[in-house]
Order: sequence, then structure tokens, then C-alpha cells
Amino acid sequence: MAAGLSTGAGALAALAVSALMAASGAHAVETPPGLQIAQRNACLGCHAIDRKLVGPSFQQVASRYKGNTQAQTLLEHKVKDGGSGVWGAIPMPAHPAMSDADIRTVVDWVLAGAPSK
Repeated sequence: MAAGLSTGAGALAALAVSALMAASGAHAVETPPGLQIAQRNACLGCHAIDRKLVGPSFQQVASRYKGNTQAQTLLEHKVKDGGSGVWGAIPMPAHPAMSDADIRTVVDWVLAGAPSK
């Protein structure tokens, strides 16, 4: 009987691990790629989605550049090269190690309003 219980407990443990893995995988799919890249590149150290931190919120950036046909290119350069003076005295550091594709994905996401899903 004890052997049957341990086998049952092992099956339950395996089921629990599978459920956790599935849940964490579902979460990763729900997180937009732009947000994932921003998280990996420490963007959230200075920017929040919906409130000012050191720099403007991503939603503030989207609002400021809404309708600007040059916004994508302008912001891609700003991320890559850094800059100052647009949002105050604190400069935005350059991110030369980020790939152009990652920068494009983050900027696309920001200009879309930084949706959380």
C-alpha cells in the first residue's frame, strides 16, 4: 500500500510541475515581445508603463509622438544613441549593445501605447 501511495504522490507531483510549466509558458506568450525586451535591457529601471520614474512613462512617450510619422526612426535613434533635453535634464543613456531588431520591437510596442498584453 505504501508503494501505491508513493507512486500516486509522484504522479501528483509530476502533474503539478506540468501545470506550473504550462502556466509559466502561457504567461510568457501573453507578455508582448516589446515588454520582454524592455525588461531584459533594464529599460524598466528608468521607465514604467504608466507613470513617470526617472524618465517618462512609455504611455507618455506614445502620447507625445502619436501621429508623428517620424517617431519610429527618431525613437530608434534615441534608444541606440541616447539623448537629453526632450523630457528634462536627466539624459537617457545610449544602448549600443541592443540589436536594431530589438530596438525596433521595443519602439513599436511603446508607440502602440505599451500594452501589457
